[in-house]
Parts: sequence; structure tokens; C-alpha cells
Amino acid sequence: MKDTFSRTLQTTVVFLVVGGILVLAFGGFFSSVSGRFTGGLVSVQEWFSTRFLAIQQFLAAPRDIVTLRARNAELEAQVSQLQSQVIDLQQRVTETEILSALVDFSRANPESSYKAASVIGRDPSPFLHYIIINRGSNDGILRGMPVVTNEGLVGRVDAVIADAARVQLVTDPASSVNVHLKNANTDAMLIGSVTGDVALDLISQDATVQPGDLILTSGLGGGFPADLIVGQVVNVRKLPAELFQQATVQPAVDFSRLQIVLVITNFRSVDIAPLIPTTTP
Repeated sequence: MKDTFSRTLQTTVVFLVVGGILVLAFGGFFSSVSGRFTGGLVSVQEWFSTRFLAIQQFLAAPRDIVTLRARNAELEAQVSQLQSQVIDLQQRVTETEILSALVDFSRANPESSYKAASVIGRDPSPFLHYIIINRGSNDGILRGMPVVTNEGLVGRVDAVIADAARVQLVTDPASSVNVHLKNANTDAMLIGSVTGDVALDLISQDATVQPGDLILTSGLGGGFPADLIVGQVVNVRKLPAELFQQATVQPAVDFSRLQIVLVITNFRSVDIAPLIPTTTP
């Protein structure tokens, strides 16, 4: 009897509890609790999601760095290659411009025959001023032949081998060129120096020489043909107590930028030194 009553009581209590819960649920009592619970679950999910993405990025970072480094090296190689191509094109443009100017010069001076040559060496000594060209005796180059550019006189061939030649520049200390000052209508001697500066000597005291006067080869002495441009007078030194005037010269040629020159092959220099009388004490 007691067991039956106890089971009946339990069943009644369960129905009452369930009914109360249903009443509270339908009445909206659990909505705020459910919202807080759901919000908590969402916050926990976001926290785990953020940490998961961070860990994933951390684990993927080394692979991305390696990929970026490889791509960066590839791009640097491409930039280096493009820079080399640009430099090569610039050199070709420069050579083309030089050759065009030399062709124009040779056409404007048809009385001479020319052989183009590239500069393949320069003097390492501060006491000598010369260049090496890639033309030699196999190309008909002989010692004493004048060397020019479209700008003016460079020098003359000083030594020759089969496939190359040495050109003594007018700036060399041992160089001397007979020149003519066109505006002053007088002759002088162009001489080089150890420093590479060029000067005029043996200018007559009676001549009126001014800065800017054009200097040409005179053809005297047999070393060079006449009327090759040499440079311009920069300033003049004239002292009454001296026999001759002197002047500093700005050469027409920029010797530091020589790349291609012309050798005048139909000119033969003449050594007139044996014909000059010597005085005996």
C-alpha cells in the first residue's frame, strides 16, 4: 500500500515539475537564460577560431617566407638582367652615334683615307699618354700615321704589331705638333706635359693671340697633315723680357672618353731631323 502511494506521489511530483517547466518556458522565462548561454557559446567559439587561425598562420609563415625569398631572388635576377640589357643598348647607341659622327667627318674630308679602330687599352703610367687600338700592320697601319676623331687630332701611331698599335696622344710629354693659330695668323708649337695639360710655345711676340683662337695643325715638320683641329687658346702669357709668348690650350678631343678613332692611312710622315743643320760649339 505504501509502495503504491509512494509511486503515485513521485509521478505526481514529476508531472508537476514538468508542467511547471513547460509553463515557465511558454511564459518566456528561459529566453534570457538561453540568450546568455548561446552568447557564451558564440564567444567561446570565436576565441577558439581566432586562436586556430593564428596557429595556422604561424605554422604556414615559414613556408610563405621561403616562397617570398625565392620570388624576391627571381625578381632581383630579372632586374639585373634588364639593367644589363639597358647598359648594352646604351653602349650600342653611343657606338652608333660615334660611328655616325666619324662617317660624317670622313665624308667631309674626302682627301684622306681612314681606317676605324677601337680603343682596347690605355696607359697605366702617369708619365706617358697613349692608347692601344685594335688595328696593326695586318690592317696597313704604319708608324707615324695620324690619328683623329670627328672632334679633332688625337695623336699619331708610335708603335705597331700585327693586330694592334700604340698611339701617342698630343698630351704626352714627348709629343710636339707644329700648329697654326688661324685668327692670329701665326705658327706655334703644341707640346704635352706629364700632367696631361697642353700648351703652346714659340708664339711670336708680334702676334695678337686671344682666348678662344682656333688652333689647327700647320703641316710643317712633316709629322701631320695641315688643317686638323687641335683645340682653342684658353689664356695667353706674354712677357716683354721673353722671346716668345706662351698659351694654355683646351684640346678639342676628350681623351678620357675615346672609344673609336680614325687612322689616316694615306699620310706618310717625314722625318726631317737629318736635314736640320746642327751647330757646333
